[in-house]
Amino acid sequence: MRRWSIAILGIATLGFNLLQLPAFAGQSSEANKPAPAATGGNSQYVGMEVCKTCHQTQYESFIHTVMGNAMTHPGSGAEAQGCESCHGPGKAHVDAGGGKDTIQVRFSKDSINSAEEKNAACLSCHSKGNQMFWRASPHESRGMACVDCHQIHYGSPATRYATLSSESRYGSPLTEHVGTLKPQPELCLQCHQMRRAQLQRSSHMPYREGKVTCTSCHNPHGSPNPSQLLQSTINENCYSCHTERRGPFLWEHPPVVENCANCHEAHGSSNPQLLKVRMPRVCDSCHDSSRHPTQPQPLSSIKNFNRGCTNCHSLIHGSNHPSGNFFMR
Repeated sequence: MRRWSIAILGIATLGFNLLQLPAFAGQSSEANKPAPAATGGNSQYVGMEVCKTCHQTQYESFIHTVMGNAMTHPGSGAEAQGCESCHGPGKAHVDAGGGKDTIQVRFSKDSINSAEEKNAACLSCHSKGNQMFWRASPHESRGMACVDCHQIHYGSPATRYATLSSESRYGSPLTEHVGTLKPQPELCLQCHQMRRAQLQRSSHMPYREGKVTCTSCHNPHGSPNPSQLLQSTINENCYSCHTERRGPFLWEHPPVVENCANCHEAHGSSNPQLLKVRMPRVCDSCHDSSRHPTQPQPLSSIKNFNRGCTNCHSLIHGSNHPSGNFFMR
């Protein structure tokens, strides 16, 4: 009995001593103490509120943009740093009392930063989706910066949550929504002057009517497809609107299957139906004198009248009729 009493007393004494240790008493040891919070003097970032004190006008306009909305309601990403997520740490700028030269990254026309440095700020967030293929794209390889087409600081409350137009079949984004300097296609045409001339022709893509824009077919940020097309081929791009031409057909017209651009000029033409040359010459470029004579015909002939060859061969894109090997009606 005496031995059991000594054992119980020893266990109780050991338990009391353990409670005196920091780990058991709820106290942190020196090794486990958290590091003191960094003070503002040790950080190179000053926060958006500091920027706002001097740049009030820019701030009031910025918060009405899509990016401004993200930065004023930040998550856990880089947007939590506000203005400094794009312009770099602002402590040196604040300590110097302002001045353009103390801003690490500037995007204005008089900026000394290279296009690569400017784009790096954008690509730190915008590296997926439509921007996935930006690197080595035609625009990037020509030294273009994102700010050559986009403006970030300015917006309006009316378009803060702008969405795609529900009335447009093709749903082209509003200018303020994507932050472009000019609306499409004017933004693209200021560089692509040849396309501007083509779109003014009598037969043209319906951009004047507001049904399509450049980005209805192309991705200006880059694409693995030819001519920065959204689809893998020219035909697939055309079929996205002209579904009746897709097929499959029992009798296929080889130049149609190969490339719509064999016969059509997509951006605009002086000939009907966006044809590269008028009927019947567009057909005669492939079909020599094997069946119909190719020498010039009177304007009253069936070959030249109205729709030319398609007066008879109306199913020129393909036929599903058992007797339609000549693409006739």
